[in-house]
Amino acid sequence: MAKKKIKLKGSNFFDKNKPINKVRKTKFTSHKEQSFTHKKPINKVAKVKQVTKRNNLRPYSNTQKSSSSSGRYLPDIIEKRYLFLLVLTTIVFSAITVRLFQLQVLEADSYEEKLVAATEKVVEGESTPRGRIYDRNYKLLVDNEAVKTIYYKKESGISSKEEIKLARILAEKINLDYSKLSEKMLKTFWYKNHEKEAEAKITKEEREKYNERKLDDNDLEDLIYERITAEDLAEYNEIDKKTAYIYYLMNKGYSYAEKIIKNSGVTDDEYAFVSENIDTLKGVNTKLDWERTYPYGDVFKSVLGNVSSSTQGIPSELVEEYLKEGYSMNDRVGISYLEFQYEKYLKGTKAKYKVTNGNNYELIDAGKRGNDIVLTIDIDLQKYLEEQLANEVLSTKSEAHTAYYDHSFAVVANPKTGEILAMAGKQVKKENGQYKVTDYTPGVITTSVTSGSIVKGASMLVGYKYGAINIGQYQMDECIKIRSTPEKCSWRTLGYINDINALAYSSNVYQYKIAIAVGNGNYRYDQPLTLDKTAFDKYRQMYSSFGLGVKTGIDLPSEGHGYSGKSTLPGHLLDFSIGQYDTYTPIQISQYINTIANGGSRLQPYLLKEVYETSKENKDSFGTKIYEASAKELGKVDVEEKYLNRVKEGFKAVVSYGLGTQYMGSYQSIGAGKTGTSQSFIDTNKDGVVDTETITTSFVGYAPYDDPRMSIVVISPDVADASAEATSGINKRLSSEIVNKYFEIYK
Repeated sequence: MAKKKIKLKGSNFFDKNKPINKVRKTKFTSHKEQSFTHKKPINKVAKVKQVTKRNNLRPYSNTQKSSSSSGRYLPDIIEKRYLFLLVLTTIVFSAITVRLFQLQVLEADSYEEKLVAATEKVVEGESTPRGRIYDRNYKLLVDNEAVKTIYYKKESGISSKEEIKLARILAEKINLDYSKLSEKMLKTFWYKNHEKEAEAKITKEEREKYNERKLDDNDLEDLIYERITAEDLAEYNEIDKKTAYIYYLMNKGYSYAEKIIKNSGVTDDEYAFVSENIDTLKGVNTKLDWERTYPYGDVFKSVLGNVSSSTQGIPSELVEEYLKEGYSMNDRVGISYLEFQYEKYLKGTKAKYKVTNGNNYELIDAGKRGNDIVLTIDIDLQKYLEEQLANEVLSTKSEAHTAYYDHSFAVVANPKTGEILAMAGKQVKKENGQYKVTDYTPGVITTSVTSGSIVKGASMLVGYKYGAINIGQYQMDECIKIRSTPEKCSWRTLGYINDINALAYSSNVYQYKIAIAVGNGNYRYDQPLTLDKTAFDKYRQMYSSFGLGVKTGIDLPSEGHGYSGKSTLPGHLLDFSIGQYDTYTPIQISQYINTIANGGSRLQPYLLKEVYETSKENKDSFGTKIYEASAKELGKVDVEEKYLNRVKEGFKAVVSYGLGTQYMGSYQSIGAGKTGTSQSFIDTNKDGVVDTETITTSFVGYAPYDDPRMSIVVISPDVADASAEATSGINKRLSSEIVNKYFEIYK
């Protein structure tokens, strides 16, 4: 049945009047029919036959049938496709030719440079000296000093025996203090020299335990070290011990790192010996390293910061930060304060060398010293401030009721720009029965204190702004009492006073009554008091607009924030209004008085004044200036100008006839300021709980009153215990001395 189906007539599938394909049509058509039916030449048919035979054509598909019916023939299609391929090929080869010309002729130099860069090995030299640091008058504060250094860098394949021989040579040729040689170091040296004897100290039983994995390599090593006796070590003389110490220096730390053998007091002969024998002293070499020097000694040194040593490289806690910037692990970097803050300017550019085919080094970039920075600090004023502060804290410690006192702070600034002219902290400690003064300047930005009445200027502005008082308003200064709490009074009963005298004589009660009004309270003596809790927000918003309770933005790392109390009890709002609740850093208090002095602009305090490139012609002079600082306003105090002027008038009264007389030295007539005394509390037994009440004193001021050029802050935390009827005059002495010195320098 299947065979019969194959023999079905074509009429079942095709029109029987149409040929199966063109070849058959051509074959069975007469010449006459061709003459009248076909308009194309006979030789065309022959070509079709040849093509048909050559390609072994199959029967028409539906597509071919459609083409035939439309009058298109296979030869036409082939010719057109051939032409298309020819054109396409021409275009492609033309594009390739153009691109090859571009690469091989026009861009040949560029690609040659890229090839060289990809295959050429470039290495960097040692860390180059850092930029210098100057004060505002271009007096040099930090410089670099060349240091002869002998170091060792392990070569590939070198053995312990070879290293010991190198150490012996060095021990005989260089003078080295080996007093830090420990017994463990000497035992290691003996172990390396007596490996067979050392291994013999392990018993057969211990070997079996090792094979059974009951002991490991560290266990066996510990046993060997325990069994190296004093008699074993007795064979070593002094030169042997020096050799042992040098061997230790050669192998401590990472194997790939450079190990400093000697970098202090290297003589010319020692340096020359190593330099002349580099080829035989495998891995031992010399270099001129550098160290920071300080022409003014320890003055401002703690804030200038530190730089890592050649052996230290990048400290572990800073590795991630510096590696992101493209540093190497052994680079010397700034690790604290200004050296860290301005690393980007101070770091030097390393020399670069091309490694030639002969494995020699060809200098391609000499590198250069880092940029020089100029600070806002006046080093003469800074030096004077530190000297006076050190003398005063030491002297005050001998006064009565100062058992808990141990430090004071002082800051001098330009209130119109925010520049810090001088700042210091000094701390007194007892060592071996005697008091010794140490530097505590970083505490200016990190340590918070209970400020006391110096913040009453901001508190008065809260009263003006929210309508709690008016300019010139009088109130009775009298003790107030909230039920179940102690009385709250001023330092003495001041009677009926206005806003100016409330500042001049530092009335607490005047501020209490303002706070009660701001909190919409209804006060009655010894009765419960309820206040609107939003009053805390009103006070804190005002304080923060002066810089209290917020970071100042000073250009130093690790700035502190102070402490903000969480309680919203009415009594704590009253404490807040007189500066005895939240705490602030000395630099925040400096920003506060600057904001009052300049008329309400909160300016960012700063230490960096200018940056200069290293001069190419003269390394001792400045190159191009690449940075110059300017005043940066962080915000404005949101009060009417008349209210701020009223507070400034009150601050002038403080210095003229109030509690701040003599604080501005010989410039009392042109000065303004505010004193502060507050209760403070300390943790005497370091258990995390405050347990002892103390008294903290403070002073803020500025001059001249009508055109301020300088401001000053002096704070002495815990200067007296709570039983003291009078406190030390350290703040008055310091402030008057520093103000006089400032105007002596800046007449």
